Amino acid sequence: MIQIDNKLISEDIFSEEFVCNLSKCKGACCVEGDVGAPLDQSETDILDRIYPQVKPYLTQAGINAIEEQGTWTIDPADNDYVTPMVNGGECAYVIFDEKGVTKCGIEKAYEDGAVEWQKPISCHLYPIRVNEYSTFTALNYHEWKICNDACELGKELQVPIYKFLKTPLIRKYGDEFYTVLSEAAEEWNREFGK
Repeated sequence: MIQIDNKLISEDIFSEEFVCNLSKCKGACCVEGDVGAPLDQSETDILDRIYPQVKPYLTQAGINAIEEQGTWTIDPADNDYVTPMVNGGECAYVIFDEKGVTKCGIEKAYEDGAVEWQKPISCHLYPIRVNEYSTFTALNYHEWKICNDACELGKELQVPIYKFLKTPLIRKYGDEFYTVLSEAAEEWNREFGK
């Protein structure tokens, strides 16, 4: 683990390579899993506020799920905030393009200028998962077999996770954090890299 301020960062974020390969996985991370996308508590208020602008982008099944469950829900297993799901399947905010690839309805609304919030930070940061503890924050690489194609493409293009996730890392923690993280990654690579 590498420590930057109160953040503990898994070295896998430097050593593992990853580039989403939607042409292969079709966005399976938005439809697989036991619960919806993790949410920060502050994001629940955002979802409540932007839902009227996002609603026109969503599928009818997604709208039905949100209107039945709310714009967010609580995972009963660990009491965390998450996005609602459609019949225990895809995230209620998922939309599908003409090739059957999942997209985020919130992000589509953002791209069109209908809302100013891109999407939940947990989605933007994936495959990094953030865990908040009382005295520190842990940033870990989450391995999931549905992302094997992303790992292969990352290796082919030689893109480590922290570089692939530059934009969301800056969105979450700021430019200064990303600069320090990049310097730590370069130092780590000099000492332990391939």
